[in-house]
Amino acid sequence: MTQQLLMIEDDERLASMVSEYLRQGGLEVTHALDGASGLAALQKTPPSLVVLDLMLPDMDGLEICRRIRALGGALGKTPLLMLTAKGDPMDRVIGLEVGADDYLAKPFEPRELLARIRAILRRSQDASSTTPEASGALPLLRFGSLEIDRDAREVRLKGQAVELTSYQFDLLLAVAERAGRVLTRDQIMEAVRGRELEAFDRSIDVHMGRIRAAIEVDAKDPKRILTVRGVGYVFAKQQD
Repeated sequence: MTQQLLMIEDDERLASMVSEYLRQGGLEVTHALDGASGLAALQKTPPSLVVLDLMLPDMDGLEICRRIRALGGALGKTPLLMLTAKGDPMDRVIGLEVGADDYLAKPFEPRELLARIRAILRRSQDASSTTPEASGALPLLRFGSLEIDRDAREVRLKGQAVELTSYQFDLLLAVAERAGRVLTRDQIMEAVRGRELEAFDRSIDVHMGRIRAAIEVDAKDPKRILTVRGVGYVFAKQQD
């Protein structure tokens, strides 16, 4: 089945060129020129992934990202790759914090964009096709007041739903399944079957920060996801 992408990009020439390249790669692409039409297209025909430009004429990509995540349900968890024209690391950090699954700075090679899209789609497909019965894993992980539901792909804290992106859920599940084990960033990325960690790429730290903000009482003094300086992270076995 062909994967359907939604590209929200105001540069028609770039969108046309990239869309044609992605179609040659076996993907279907719908193009929207601004945020309003992009959001309308998203709700009319839910895509497998959204490619979102940071700079748009009617609203910026960060606001669109927030609105998508606020939709809730499966639509609100649609995987999202953000394009950043400035290449400013802070733009990327903010994009990840508001819910983007990945980012790519302009100018970029279409081949790299396709590779990142495929990696995100692969993670999404793996997550939806792997059942607890098939993997031999229990459907629900409990750590004190924190519950991670594999079946529903939901996280609850003290009975209340916690909002995470699809990628952030996968990261949390990866470390929770290995509670008590110190994991390097490379091991975590490998566990979620994402792209290889690039030199000086610390996007995983931003995602972990977002997860902490959602599940920790005090994100600055975490008790669940602990940083092991110079190595990576460990998910604590014993929690409240």
